[in-house]
Amino acid sequence: MRSWSAHVLLWFCLLSLASLPSATMANGQDDQAAPSDTISGMIQQLFPKATRIEPKQQDYPVYPVYQLNELLGYAYESSDISDLPGFSGRPIRLLIGLSATGRFTGIHILEHHEPVFLHGLGPEPLYQFIGQYQGRSLTEHIVIDSHKVGDAATDGVVYFDGVSKATVSVIIINDTVLSSALKVARHKLEGFAQAAAAQPIMDKFEPLNWQQLLDRGYVGHWRLELADAERSLGTDLGSYPSLREAEPGEAFTELWYAYINAPSIGRNLLGDDGFARLQQRLKPGQQVLAVMSNGLFPHVPEDFKPGTVPGRLALQQSQLAVEMRDMDVLDRNIQLVADGIPAFDQANLFQVGGNAGFNPGADAALILNMELPRNHLMIDRAHFEVPVTLPAELFEQLTVEDATPRAPLWVGLWQDRWLSITLVSISLILLTILFTWQRFFTRFPRAVHGFRWGFLAFTVGYLGFYAQGQLSVVNIYTLLLNIYDGFNIGIFLLDPVIFILWTYTFVSLFIWGRGLFCGWLCPFGALQEMASWLAKRLGIRQRRIAEPLHRKLILIKYPLLIGLLGTAFYSLTLAEQLAEVEPFKTSITLYFYRSWPFVLYAVALLAAGMFVHKFYCRYLCPLGAGLAIIGKLRRLNMLDRVDLCGSPCQLCKRRCEINAIRNDGAIDYDECIQCLECVVILRDDEQCVDSISQRKREQRAARQSTLLATDASRHSRQTDPI
Repeated sequence: MRSWSAHVLLWFCLLSLASLPSATMANGQDDQAAPSDTISGMIQQLFPKATRIEPKQQDYPVYPVYQLNELLGYAYESSDISDLPGFSGRPIRLLIGLSATGRFTGIHILEHHEPVFLHGLGPEPLYQFIGQYQGRSLTEHIVIDSHKVGDAATDGVVYFDGVSKATVSVIIINDTVLSSALKVARHKLEGFAQAAAAQPIMDKFEPLNWQQLLDRGYVGHWRLELADAERSLGTDLGSYPSLREAEPGEAFTELWYAYINAPSIGRNLLGDDGFARLQQRLKPGQQVLAVMSNGLFPHVPEDFKPGTVPGRLALQQSQLAVEMRDMDVLDRNIQLVADGIPAFDQANLFQVGGNAGFNPGADAALILNMELPRNHLMIDRAHFEVPVTLPAELFEQLTVEDATPRAPLWVGLWQDRWLSITLVSISLILLTILFTWQRFFTRFPRAVHGFRWGFLAFTVGYLGFYAQGQLSVVNIYTLLLNIYDGFNIGIFLLDPVIFILWTYTFVSLFIWGRGLFCGWLCPFGALQEMASWLAKRLGIRQRRIAEPLHRKLILIKYPLLIGLLGTAFYSLTLAEQLAEVEPFKTSITLYFYRSWPFVLYAVALLAAGMFVHKFYCRYLCPLGAGLAIIGKLRRLNMLDRVDLCGSPCQLCKRRCEINAIRNDGAIDYDECIQCLECVVILRDDEQCVDSISQRKREQRAARQSTLLATDASRHSRQTDPI
């Protein structure tokens, strides 16, 4: 029966993939048939003063919007400009309004399939997030950081409030909005046009000392005198208690900058070894700007946090804010070593680029933002623009098409979550060690039990609630649809924890089967284990379902999987709704903070697990069904059995709370969660019947040998002559 179900599912998946093109074509036709009056109504909301909305232009897919003959701006559909897929694997379609001055007039959502907004948090948090763009300018650097929302945007950085539990989705939306708006601005708005791209000539180098670098303009220099600072602030510098007293001849700010990627600059400043080490750390397309300063007001304060965006300094090019982020690489191995270089109060290597990109062949400007408090109530502000012009002889011009593309979105996400990646990787290494040498470790039952409960706590607390590493059948939808669309691995790399867990789980299916994930790495599965433990402490007796009924009930999850996969090829939205059969979103993703029917369902499943061990995992989990099917291809049967297992010994079967051991003692790997309890019993001489029987046989043999030796000794004494 089990084999028949697996074959039916495999044939169904193949038929579904074959039928997918027609369904996709139908969906595409629906998208193209969207009523023009619907789009016009939305554009009118984005531009309330509009009197004329022209059709989408042929040369660039935007809708020009006019008030009489005055151009108000452009509206466009994000999917016409950027095809960045969402977390669901499908693009998030937005209608975006951009004024003629480069400000967002608003955003409307045309279509999305982000599960957390469709059936989790609801649409309201999404509307609140995109509402933050209205009135914001492309010249501002938008950063999603809920902790800094409300901070003054005097440094060119604007902080947006993110959405808890939807971090990846809002990052994708932000990238879609900004990257598409920048493309529209560069094609259609005056002042935003992009100059011809340039890249450093890598084989051009000449040894130069610090003074020669300054004389040739390879290192830029800017100085703000004390008197100029006082004129800009409108008061004497003695009014600011945070400033120390200036030394004779000292500037208020003295600043140097240099484009490190050019060998004639980078090799001279960092030395050959330092430049080589930096190049090894850089990813393709990464650009580095060195900034050094002295004076009363350096470009970063003394308490500047390495690896972050500078608050006092901003970079602009073509009226656009260019992201700057400290690389935190100036250390013993990478230092400023040019001959004659002075000592600096502050020195940093900044990675520059972001959505706006950075063109070293075009003029730019460093913006020094000054904020000085007179007291707790009054703060004086001033801004200074430092022109940035790099020597043309160090660069070669490129066409825009040949320019190096910016790093994919997932690269930044992996960098930001390095700690989670490290901890998850270490945990998987420990788990692999345990399973690889389980025959050794299971000789120490207390250690194995302690490790298991500690790991389950880590799975629930860190993998689940904190890192949001709960795998789901929705991930299978994304995989199958992505395979049809040509397979873009970038979709799966958007969430590093999910990607690592899925990759590890997929590989482990061919080695150990389903059980390693279901018994150790599934947060909701671990939560059920804890519910069962609590029930035992409360004196609730665990019910054991009769074997014939149990064998029928475990088949329920397979039709559920078939139905969900089939629905995904028909309607992804409907499939995502039906995927609520999984309680993962309610319990793990949303911490049970959801409308009461969903909470009641999740709590009911946990309550059922207090009476029937891991009730949901055994009978209802479509994800477990899919893993069990692939797990049939496993190469190893690591859980040892002996001749007495099943006949006559039934100890392991009675102890197996998930009932994955058959009456004959064989392990049902499709249902086994690899808790290793049966292996612990098998290695325990005090529990395993085979070991006990063997020990008794050895004891009887030893007694018989002792008796024979005693009899022989007596007989020898009786026959010994006097």
